[in-house]
Amino acid sequence: MHQVWQAVIEQAELAKLSGPTISLFFRKSDIIDFDGAHARLEVLNIFARRQFETKLAKPLQQLMAKAGYPGVKFTIVIRSGKNGGKKSERAAQPDFSGRIASPKRISAPPKNASFVSSGTPKRYGGEPNNGLNPRYRFANFIVGGNNDLAHAACQAVVEAPGERYNPLFIYGGVGLGKTHLIQAIGNALAEKDPSLKILYTTIEEFYNAFVNAMRRKVSGFSDDYRKLDVLIVDDMQYIAGKEKSQEEFFHTFNALQQMNKQVIISSDRPPREISTLTDRLRTRLEMGMAIDIQMPDYETRCAIISAKSGLSGVTLDTQIVEYLAENIRNNIRELEGVLNQLLAYCEVRGIEPTIELAKSILTQSHVVKPKTLNAKQIIDKTARYFKLDPKIMCGKDRSHNIAEPRQIAMYLIRTELSMSFPKIGREFSRDHSSVMHSVEKIDECIKNDFYIRQQVSDIREKLYG
Repeated sequence: MHQVWQAVIEQAELAKLSGPTISLFFRKSDIIDFDGAHARLEVLNIFARRQFETKLAKPLQQLMAKAGYPGVKFTIVIRSGKNGGKKSERAAQPDFSGRIASPKRISAPPKNASFVSSGTPKRYGGEPNNGLNPRYRFANFIVGGNNDLAHAACQAVVEAPGERYNPLFIYGGVGLGKTHLIQAIGNALAEKDPSLKILYTTIEEFYNAFVNAMRRKVSGFSDDYRKLDVLIVDDMQYIAGKEKSQEEFFHTFNALQQMNKQVIISSDRPPREISTLTDRLRTRLEMGMAIDIQMPDYETRCAIISAKSGLSGVTLDTQIVEYLAENIRNNIRELEGVLNQLLAYCEVRGIEPTIELAKSILTQSHVVKPKTLNAKQIIDKTARYFKLDPKIMCGKDRSHNIAEPRQIAMYLIRTELSMSFPKIGREFSRDHSSVMHSVEKIDECIKNDFYIRQQVSDIREKLYG
């Protein structure tokens, strides 16, 4: 059955269906029952079902016929547990960025809610003043290719706190779900064992509490932190340049680790790139697991828009989805903000979203539109990154120092432009199966090889820099 659907996907690519249509609907669906005349097609959510029942109904029949299965009747079912409930239930589900998909703004915990006036931790465990936002849970964090490794590491910490990945250091750009993920660990541990002393804080709060305690000559600051079972610290990059705070945090970290207590940290950059970080603290932070969360690619950005609008009860036209995903690349919060504005505007006025309205709202939001990309630009940027001649990279040389950059370029063209495999192949004078193998190989390397993951991330930044 899976092979039948794969044949349909291949036909969709050959028929030159749009990249987002293939990525969002065909690749995220599968045939789960087929007797030759009738097929049950399992789709991701209600939004996908609507698309297959309306706009994609005729193309689906044509593609099945081309794959060798004419006249097949379809029943569309939603994958179990994926947005199949009532609207009120669906509203609490997440989108692909790891942020809650409700259109309502979530209020953050009160600033310094975790501290009393002396600057020391106040309450722990499942109590409300441990700094944890109860809405940040694994259940509403959607895993994608940009965050799957970080998600897996966080779950491993929940299974054995203090034993694996200690410290756990999650880093990445703004709005990618770092805070959600590290707080999800705290909430999962508090639920698993309410007796645990858990504290979530930002490094700025730690610094302010430390300075406050020193100014008021309050004793016991360090002891309160060192009684914790789990310390979760956000925005570690802001400790740069604060020597006394670094020293205090270093000793707190050492004390907790020696007692096998779990330390979880997030930052916008890895330890080695935090300026003026002392060598001994940098060494301690690097001795556990440091893992990055990347910016979602084009396919995932489309999925974020489709999932979020679908969960809000709105079916966006594919043209609108593609337009927003293409024009907002640098920040998921900006993407969500523009989408929320569009949905709210239409809801208040009782109108349907249109591409013209999406363009107007995007313009008014002052989100900078990046340059339009094409395959040649990606090939040139990739070649320049590896100090290669683009012509050599597109040639027949199969040596490793040429083949790997070529595969990375193919991967970026696929993920950023959603170009079909045959079309990518023509850019490199190769057949579509060779391109498919290259893309799959880099996709797998990104999951397991930090250096390739970093190279792809660096090149992607240069594409829009």
